[in-house]
Amino acid sequence: MAKHLSLKDIDIFVQLIDAWEGKITWESLCEEGEKLVGFRPTRQTLNAHKKIKAAYLSRKENLKAGFTPSKRPASLAIAEQRIHRLENTNIRLEKENERLLIQFVRWQYNAYKHGMSKEMLDAPLPPIDRDSSEKP
Repeated sequence: MAKHLSLKDIDIFVQLIDAWEGKITWESLCEEGEKLVGFRPTRQTLNAHKKIKAAYLSRKENLKAGFTPSKRPASLAIAEQRIHRLENTNIRLEKENERLLIQFVRWQYNAYKHGMSKEMLDAPLPPIDRDSSEKP
């Protein structure tokens, strides 16, 4: 049975995708990920996580757009890689933010539809009683 990915593993794969150079496939992503997380996930395991899938599809889309790194001295090449990784991360986060805004509007409408007021939605969370099992 395939091992489940932790939140840390998911973040590792997203960062790996953001920094990816050249053609990306699920198979190559599984191989590179194995070196970082200590086990080889399946393509289906990676595809099942929205965050990884969104980063993968975004990266594929960027590669189709035609980014080609130019020949530079080592220090500039490192800077170019960092800039490229940061640009990919920025694009992915912008798309994720857009999805979250759409989700928020849907939740806002559903709350209104079910009669929830702004005051009910803005009510503070109840305090956490961590000593409940240790009371005398």
